[in-house]
Amino acid sequence: MSDTPDQPEKGEKSTWTGKAALAGAAIGSAALAAALLYASRRKKGGAKASPTDAPETD
Repeated sequence: MSDTPDQPEKGEKSTWTGKAALAGAAIGSAALAAALLYASRRKKGGAKASPTDAPETD
């Protein structure tokens, strides 16, 4: 038998759940950063024509 048990003891998290949580946090952080970059780029280049300069339409 090996020294490392297959099942975690009471109160101890299994190793894959910790790794999954860490991976989920990394993916979530990357998605949030990408969304903020996208929003800031749209904000800089957006609103070329203001509503006061809009042509009259019927």
